[in-house]
Amino acid sequence: MPRLTLVRHGESQWNLENRFTGWVDVDLSPKGEREAAAAGHVLKGVPVDVLFTSVLKRAMRTAEIACAEAGIKDIPVHRDQALNERHYGDLQGLNKAETAEKFGADQVHVWRRSYDVPPPNGESLKDTQARVAPYYQSQIVPLLREGKNVMVVAHGNSLRALVMFVEHLTPDEILKTEIATGVPITYELDEDLNVVTKSVLTPTAS
Repeated sequence: MPRLTLVRHGESQWNLENRFTGWVDVDLSPKGEREAAAAGHVLKGVPVDVLFTSVLKRAMRTAEIACAEAGIKDIPVHRDQALNERHYGDLQGLNKAETAEKFGADQVHVWRRSYDVPPPNGESLKDTQARVAPYYQSQIVPLLREGKNVMVVAHGNSLRALVMFVEHLTPDEILKTEIATGVPITYELDEDLNVVTKSVLTPTAS
């Protein structure tokens, strides 16, 4: 059975500063580097034949650190902006608390947590899925059907869009789904790519 493994990047500097990041290319914080290494530690023994990441450095760095720690090497690597984080438009770079003061907490909550309401000049989760799902179907599904084990290192919302597709979740269900930084999720899939088992590989505290 093919295996699909998903990893959200470790904490970024703007996660630490409580800013909307989106497509801004912010690197990992020191904690994020530790989270990436911890993810790699729990990925030891998990088969990975092909790696996919977004084109943002926090995902690429997480993949680099995690693969080195897990001993995953000499595999094809594909990077595409289809796997980038949700674009937060005019909110990118703004502190989340200050944004709530400026626009109102209720409005910011709608932008952050609704399925299909985008922030100004940005993407909703529905918009994000509209680019993630076709990329998954065209680039990743053929490899899984060949029996390849695939790992995707990306972002909270692009991975939620992917989880929604893989697990056949409703908009309400995916809005309740949280994906932690640096905590791998691995699926065993049947020949029709339906989920047989799902495991959350939570690193132990050091």
